Amino acid sequence: MTRTVFSGGRVFDGSGSEAAEADVVVQDGRIVDVGSGLDGDERVDATGHTVLPGLFDCHVHVTLSGVNPLSILNSPFSLQFYEAAENLRTTLACGITSVRDASGADLGIAEALRRGMIPGPRTQISISMLSQTGGHGDDWMSCGAVVPTFLPHPGRPSSVVDGPDEVRRKVRELVRDGADVIKMATTGGVLSPRSDPKRAHFRDEEIAVAVQEATAAGIAVMAHAQGTAGILAAVRNGVRSIEHGIHLTDEAIDLMLERGTWLVPTLLAPRDAIAAADAGVLTPEMAAKARAGLESHVASITAAAAAGVRIAMGTDSGVGPHGRNLDELSLMVECGMSPAAALHAATGSAAELLGVGEELGAVEPGKRADLVLVEGDAADLIRSGAGALRGGVRGVWQDGVRVS
Repeated sequence: MTRTVFSGGRVFDGSGSEAAEADVVVQDGRIVDVGSGLDGDERVDATGHTVLPGLFDCHVHVTLSGVNPLSILNSPFSLQFYEAAENLRTTLACGITSVRDASGADLGIAEALRRGMIPGPRTQISISMLSQTGGHGDDWMSCGAVVPTFLPHPGRPSSVVDGPDEVRRKVRELVRDGADVIKMATTGGVLSPRSDPKRAHFRDEEIAVAVQEATAAGIAVMAHAQGTAGILAAVRNGVRSIEHGIHLTDEAIDLMLERGTWLVPTLLAPRDAIAAADAGVLTPEMAAKARAGLESHVASITAAAAAGVRIAMGTDSGVGPHGRNLDELSLMVECGMSPAAALHAATGSAAELLGVGEELGAVEPGKRADLVLVEGDAADLIRSGAGALRGGVRGVWQDGVRVS
């Protein structure tokens, strides 16, 4: 069997330590050795480069290519699946080899990836986000019409629910439809017509039922949670990760530390929403919400990182363009994280959050050989700001096979 050695470079192993000089040997889709002076049948010259584990984005929407309601209304129904294929290819090319889709992608997209019919990251799906009536996933407009961001179809059901019994049934339906994770909105959001991001949605018993049913199915719950009260409700009822976390308080941070709850910051998301607002494609109400939370978001993530909350990288790509995912790392550094900590959030930490840490997220013997080759020092590139790290990607491998 062919042994491929990545030699002469520096390796960030995904543990959170700084990158160090080392060679990496890959055979039969697995990493078999990491060390100095290693040899192989084929050589990838990594001189002047950094070898990274395949990177994770824990919050994407691959069926979305922007948040223009008029464009959604004028797009043929099936176009979203072709857009998803293109978005997945673009995401893979920038070094993201694993993603968690935070609503939109269905089992057909996930299965096409698993069968190798289309190139893209390894993908976990949530299918549809649970929302209360009038919540972040309720697409009712003031005129009385409904303009769905994700049009329900077989395998992607409507998920506006009220009360524990409806929540229980919908979680079971999503599990039947192939969900790898359950997503629910415990606050309002920016891009929903009639919801307030600071207001808590769903009561404790509804959140608890969702967690109970997900746990019974062997999966977790991720919570879209921006306002403080909705974050607290989600954490105390056992959700695994808080998505966005715009209005964190000391109380919320302490509870997250106590419960071991993860934070997926999505720092790119409000910037992409503001860009959409500046382009005039959002309603005035949505635009105002987009601009209102940016300062608090940065302060919240800064405080959470300083306190030691477990953080995994996510971008909300789909709200903005796919392929800019790695820019999130520079924003995390602006919130006080070191480049090594930001990279760990996109590798070892993210793999742990998604429950795949035994196979992915690190450059060590026995792991699957998902690797990214970056020209230059990855830490310096992250410090350099948006575009530098993604501009340095020179190769992407999955299971030891070059895919970009």
